Amino acid sequence: MSRIIGIDLGTTNSCVAVLDDKGQPTTLAAADGERTIPSWVSWSVSGQVAVGARARRQGVTNASATVFGAKRLIGRKVNADDVSWFARLAPFRIVAAPNGDAWVRIHGQPISPQEIAAHVLRAVRRVAEESLGEAVTRAVVTVPAYFDDAQRQATRDAGQIAGLDVVRILNEPTAAALAYGAHRVGEGRRIIAVFDLGGGTFDISLMSVENGIFEVLATGGDSALGGEDWDRRVQERIVDEVFDQHRIDITSIPMAMSRLREACENAKKALSTEDHAKIALPFLANDQHGAPINYEKRIDREYIEGLTKDLLDRLEPPCRRALEDAKLAPNEVEEVLLVGGMSRWPAVQAVVERIFGKKPSKGANPDEVVALGAAAYAGILSGDSDDAALLDVTPHDVGIRVGDSQFALMVPRNSMLPVRAKRLFATTTENQRFVSIELYQGDDQDVSRMRKLGQVVLDDLPAGPAGSVRVELVITIDVESILSVTARELRFGREASVTIRPSGGLSQREIVEIIQRRRLETQFAASLPPSADEDGVAGGVRVTTREQLITRPGDPDDSGKA
Repeated sequence: MSRIIGIDLGTTNSCVAVLDDKGQPTTLAAADGERTIPSWVSWSVSGQVAVGARARRQGVTNASATVFGAKRLIGRKVNADDVSWFARLAPFRIVAAPNGDAWVRIHGQPISPQEIAAHVLRAVRRVAEESLGEAVTRAVVTVPAYFDDAQRQATRDAGQIAGLDVVRILNEPTAAALAYGAHRVGEGRRIIAVFDLGGGTFDISLMSVENGIFEVLATGGDSALGGEDWDRRVQERIVDEVFDQHRIDITSIPMAMSRLREACENAKKALSTEDHAKIALPFLANDQHGAPINYEKRIDREYIEGLTKDLLDRLEPPCRRALEDAKLAPNEVEEVLLVGGMSRWPAVQAVVERIFGKKPSKGANPDEVVALGAAAYAGILSGDSDDAALLDVTPHDVGIRVGDSQFALMVPRNSMLPVRAKRLFATTTENQRFVSIELYQGDDQDVSRMRKLGQVVLDDLPAGPAGSVRVELVITIDVESILSVTARELRFGREASVTIRPSGGLSQREIVEIIQRRRLETQFAASLPPSADEDGVAGGVRVTTREQLITRPGDPDDSGKA
């Protein structure tokens, strides 16, 4: 069978790794020598799709059709607060799918985040195939530990669209700890923390490591907090300054916003090691009289930290809650491992040191360590390595709706995986033939502030007086934190018919339609003559063509914009 690769599907960049001939995980480089691929996808008017570095370069000249940060949208609703905030400054349109999910509109076509993520997964898969010289069909794909069931399912759907058998969804902090080699350091039981702040998500995981076994004790985080939020704060301030000086709202100018976004990100990166940085944007836009607007500003760390103090403040509560859930004092944590590009920011490292009372470890590249851990775990699954075992936990409470808005807990957060919970239900009317139950996931007692996973409908119940028919509902969460539901009618001991109506995501029919359309696009791309301008290579990643005449039934209109 083909090798299992490890993929870190990141908000900003993605990375692929595999075990080498010596059994050591190693990252693979694209044709341009880069080991990380920007998680960017761009569509030209003629239908060409670029992925990676070339797509990122098109972020200025083709801003409205170039998508970044799709991981922040995957498995999310368009009316979520952070999605609306993202939409305000994104140069591309974020629209509502028929089920309320957040999609993007490109050249009049609505596209799901799963399909966008599939383009990136397909690109990193191609990097692996070109590096290894063999076909690759199986992968371990990492996700933030704080991803809920809908986001995990959406990631798995993206893998299916990309033609990958996702053999395991693995939590990023757990993968990082494995790559750090935390199980090979010292004797006896050690308590470590993995602080993972990437481009769009934040995770904190506390785990015990002993005799090659990683046992996650507690996890927490914020799936709507990442380095892009720091960039966006600077963007917002400059947008306001330009408006105050010139009475021009540059948020309506995609090219200007793309240039501004890139300049803010570069300034932030420079300030992670330097004291000062300069943002220079000549000819950013034209004022009301047609004269060019030339923006220039010299900034320092204090400037950005003043704009983002509330973002830093959001890092501490999840850490404190994870410590409380694990019943640990900060001084019991022996080592804190840093993961994610934003963990390079000095103020973030200062927060970590203040919370845990020790300087964090910086012994690995935070951009590659998750992919390396995924490859190491792929080796464990394939039998090529057996020096570690992972015991993970659920990231959120799972339960059912009771009454108007109350939540009845069935599986508490930080339960060891796999886990199973049961609950009995009885009919409330005579000859009742079905029972409908709503499933929720989150960390609140009010279901209006939680994620609705779906509705479970138990059909074909036997006739009988009210209360005489009882049904046992069983919720199972596997080692990947993927949820499944079964039910059994107790009087006759037979399985009840269970239909789960998800509140979002792609149906299997939609996934098949996307895959079939993809095949047509590939055939169309193969029939095109090569051109100097669209040569089929995007930063080492081959480009394919999207047939513009193919449309989806039931597309949302522009009124669904976030």
